[in-house]
Amino acid sequence: VQLQASGGGLVQAGGSLRLSCTASELRFSCHNMAWFRQAPGREREFVASISASGGRTDYTASVRGRFTISRDNSKNAMTLQMSSLKPEDTAVYYCAAGETPMVYNYWGQGTLVTVSS
Repeated sequence: VQLQASGGGLVQAGGSLRLSCTASELRFSCHNMAWFRQAPGREREFVASISASGGRTDYTASVRGRFTISRDNSKNAMTLQMSSLKPEDTAVYYCAAGETPMVYNYWGQGTLVTVSS
């Protein structure tokens, strides 16, 4: 199983970025997907998740209303649209997949998002 995250970069505060995660060797439509992030010196934290069907999404409070998670099961792909970015959103963002809610067995390599003030 491979999860490939991409789309990170440097953006000014208030700007937008779109992260993508593609999966291979995975029954994508049977897995819940999620984004986590880890800022320097901090523990990894949950950002957002989407159910296997796409019918349910969840967000951590700090990104609700600014980030949108979505998926396209026909393309084995998931995205995280991030808007109104803040310096505190700076982190390495990881995509993850799992069959059991809130249990993620597969992880991507991470993509760095840097938000400048």
